[in-house]
Amino acid sequence: MKIIFMGTPDFAVPSLEILLDNGYDVVAVITATDKLGGRGGKTLLESAVKKCAVSRGIPVLQPEKLRSPDFLEQLRSYQADLQVVVAFRMLPEAVWTMPKIGTFNLHGSLLPKYRGAAPINWAIINGEQETGVTTFFLRHEIDTGDLLFQEKMPIGEDETAGEVHDRMMQLGAGLVLKTVQAIGKEDYVLQKQDDAQACHAPKIFHETCEIDFGKSASEVHNFVRGLSPFPGAWKIVAMPLTLEDGTPWHPGSWEKVQGVELKVFRTQKEAVSHSFPIGQFVTDGKKRLKVATADGFVHLLELQLQGRKRLTAVDFLNGLKS
Repeated sequence: MKIIFMGTPDFAVPSLEILLDNGYDVVAVITATDKLGGRGGKTLLESAVKKCAVSRGIPVLQPEKLRSPDFLEQLRSYQADLQVVVAFRMLPEAVWTMPKIGTFNLHGSLLPKYRGAAPINWAIINGEQETGVTTFFLRHEIDTGDLLFQEKMPIGEDETAGEVHDRMMQLGAGLVLKTVQAIGKEDYVLQKQDDAQACHAPKIFHETCEIDFGKSASEVHNFVRGLSPFPGAWKIVAMPLTLEDGTPWHPGSWEKVQGVELKVFRTQKEAVSHSFPIGQFVTDGKKRLKVATADGFVHLLELQLQGRKRLTAVDFLNGLKS
């Protein structure tokens, strides 16, 4: 069985490696074009999948346009039986219908839940305690094809999107191998998706990431960890700083912080009644920095001012005093 593998980021690398390690004939890899980046935008950056494929001696195709006649002709020349897609862009019909068996995709949710570009983020933001990975054959509408296999995984109460991502890419690799093995043996039963159970996970933009401290401590906590480490939940600091006894605290640098975007990467929720205004920054002046929410506080454990480095709350407070 000749396989074409399509993918770009780190998430896709274990899936490619597990196929190669198990002796499958990956005849070519399709990935994103190289981009300029790094300091000054002068370094040519290759995708993680390309680096892996080159190291394993697999031909790499990097088409700018997937509908290009030259690319389609080149793809057709490999006479692949199956295409495997992991974290790649949307494919035109001319590409995903080309192999005689078809094209399947690995998706980071338990479809039909969280169809779309950011399934890990939205599952955590919505407070889900469980997620998983799904393989399915592609069809016209995105993430709606017939299901092949699924594997479930729990989401920890304080786990971030980055941590779930890293566990999921290993779980997903195992499911890709299981799926290819089953297809090779013709040992699978397709299952239609129940559209009535569907929910969506749209692409996340910077404006989507603003924290609303008017929500519950649990909702804010989930929002922060669902966007950590990237793109990061943020809030413009607009309020004065107050000690836990309610008296104002005026460290030397706090005025410079106000009006600046503050990103938050890790929090701890505290459900407790209080009399502080919503959004009030409260501290003990030494170790704790928290923000008042509708039903308690969210402790800021790791944070970053725009243009500065990421800090713990202790280091952040020490910096304010200097």
